[in-house]
Amino acid sequence: MLAELSTQISDFIEVSKQYLPTMLVCLGALWAFNVINWLTGSKLNALGIRPRRVGGLLGIVFAPILHANFTHLLFNTVPLLCLGLFVMSLGLTNFYIATGIITFLSGFTVWLIGRRGNHIGASALIAGYFGYVVGVAYVQPTFTTFFCAAVALYYFGGILLSLFPTEETTSWEGHLTGFCAGLIAMYFCTHFSYLWVQYS
Repeated sequence: MLAELSTQISDFIEVSKQYLPTMLVCLGALWAFNVINWLTGSKLNALGIRPRRVGGLLGIVFAPILHANFTHLLFNTVPLLCLGLFVMSLGLTNFYIATGIITFLSGFTVWLIGRRGNHIGASALIAGYFGYVVGVAYVQPTFTTFFCAAVALYYFGGILLSLFPTEETTSWEGHLTGFCAGLIAMYFCTHFSYLWVQYS
């Protein structure tokens, strides 16, 4: 029992170390993109999700990488790093699939039901990763999944409060749809992962 737990801990640490550079590169690219955006007067923010407008559909792709200012991006960087790394440590292929599912489902749903305005930021993706990590600990209980979920709940449990209307300038719709999309992504990855394992 103890030997198995020790092995799981070692494996988790090694996998996290392996994927940390990849996650840092992603965050570096995110910061570089936003620096360029701000140098051009934040004109790219017009590519955010504008609900029920045809041009606003582009925001499904661009909204997660667009931020209002440095403070907005800074507050999203830490949870994006931790939760993204947790999802990545549970399977790199699943990470990419989950990211795609969360981005599309949350973005399109916000476009359908969101309040009028311009919805930007990685908050929906963060809420999705949070839902994924907590959900996978329930359906696949292991040391790794429990550890990731416990850390996520302890440090980022406030995400649960953001799923409901709070501040007028906060896209709670993005948080709620992102969280639900994360659970859907988790279900898909945990129930159908054998397909790409078998044929890879």
